[in-house]
Amino acid sequence: MRILFMHNNFPGQYRRIVEHIKDKPGIEMVAATLESNEQKFRPRRVSYKPHREPSQKTHPALVSTERAVIMGQAAFKSLLPLQKRGYKPDIILSHSGWGANMFLKDIFPDAKLLTYYEWYYHSRNSDGDFLREEAYDPNGEMRIRMKNTPILQDLAAMDWGQCPTQFQHSKFPSIFRDRLSVLHDGVDTNFFKPDPAAKHTIGNITLSADDEVITYVARGMEPYRGFPQFIETVSKLQKMRPNVHAIVLGNDRVAYGSARQDGKTYKEWALEEFQPDMDRLHFLGLQPLNVFRTLMQISSAHVYLTVPFVLSWSMLEAMSAGALIVGSDTEPVRELITDGENGVLVPFWEPDAIAEKLNHILENKKEYAGLRKAARDHIVDKYSIKDLLPQYWQLIESVANGSHI
Repeated sequence: MRILFMHNNFPGQYRRIVEHIKDKPGIEMVAATLESNEQKFRPRRVSYKPHREPSQKTHPALVSTERAVIMGQAAFKSLLPLQKRGYKPDIILSHSGWGANMFLKDIFPDAKLLTYYEWYYHSRNSDGDFLREEAYDPNGEMRIRMKNTPILQDLAAMDWGQCPTQFQHSKFPSIFRDRLSVLHDGVDTNFFKPDPAAKHTIGNITLSADDEVITYVARGMEPYRGFPQFIETVSKLQKMRPNVHAIVLGNDRVAYGSARQDGKTYKEWALEEFQPDMDRLHFLGLQPLNVFRTLMQISSAHVYLTVPFVLSWSMLEAMSAGALIVGSDTEPVRELITDGENGVLVPFWEPDAIAEKLNHILENKKEYAGLRKAARDHIVDKYSIKDLLPQYWQLIESVANGSHI
C-alpha cells in the first residue's frame, strides 16, 4: 500500500501510526511537509514552501482563505514531480486546517483521502467568545466564518475523516459528522506510567513526589490555555504554602489566539501583574518527553486550563503517568475528567477557587490517591495505543480499499 502523509509539521498526529506500520510488508510511505519543518522522520520526504504571504489588498475576511490557497498551491507543486514519475498513492492521510490538502484530489484523483480534523471555527459558544467580554463585531464574525473555508474544502473532498474527541467532533456541521470517526491518536501507557521513585533537579533543588509540586504544560503561554489564571493562582498559593514549587513547561509565545496589543508577552505581563515568588516558580521551556514524564510522576497536581478548544495530548499523558489533574470545568476537559472520580474540575475564571483547591490537595495528598489511579485506569482502558493503533490501521485499510465508504 502506498501511503502519502500531508502535514505541515509532520509527523504530528501521525507519529505513532508511522511507528506502528513502518515494518509491515508492502507499505511505502511518503510524507509531504513544510520546508521549514526541521523534524527528522522515516518516510521519504517531500518539502513545500509558500511563495508569498497574502496580499495586503485582500479583504480581511479572505486573508486566511488566500493563505490556504497559497499553501495548497505550494503543496501541489511539490508533489508534481512525483506524479509525473508515475507515483500514485493508494491513500492520503492529511491534516486539515492550513490549506495544504486543498488540491490533493486534483493531482491524485484516484487516491482515497482520509483527513484528520481538529477544529471547526465558530464565533459564538466556542473558543473565541469564551475569552471575550462582549460579542464579536460583524467583521470579526466574518473572519472567523471564513477560516473554515479550507476545512470545508477538505470535508467536501475527503473519502472519510477522523476527529480525536467527541467534543471536537461535535463542532463540525451535522451534515458531515456521520463521515467523521471519533478516534484518538492514543497514549503510550507503557512509557507514561507512574514512578514513585522519580526525581527532578532544578538548579540546587531536587524535587520528588514527597514535595509540593504544581505543574503546568502548554506549547505557549496565552489565555487559550489559562496561563494568566495559572500565574495568578500560583501567586496566591505561594502565600498559603511556603514550600510549594510550581513548574511550567512551554515557550514564551502565543500558540493559540492573539498576542497582546501592548507588545508584552503574556508571561511578561502576568509576572508583573501578579508578582509570584520566582524562587519557587520555574520556567523550563520545552523539554524532552522523558523530562515531561518525570515531572508528571512527581507532580502533586497538574493544572490544565483551557477554553472550549482542542484538547491537548499532555493532559492524557499526564493522566497516564499518574498525575492528579486539576482541570478547567470546560467541555473538552469534562469529556475525560469526572470531578471527584478521576480528577478535579475548577472554574476557569477563578484563581482564588483554584488556589484554594490546590491548597486542599497539598494538605491532604493521600485523599486524592484514588483519583490518580482512576485517571490512569481510564487512559489505559480507553486511550492506550495498544488498542487504538490497530483500530486506526483497520480504518486506514478500510478507507483505502473502499469498504468503509
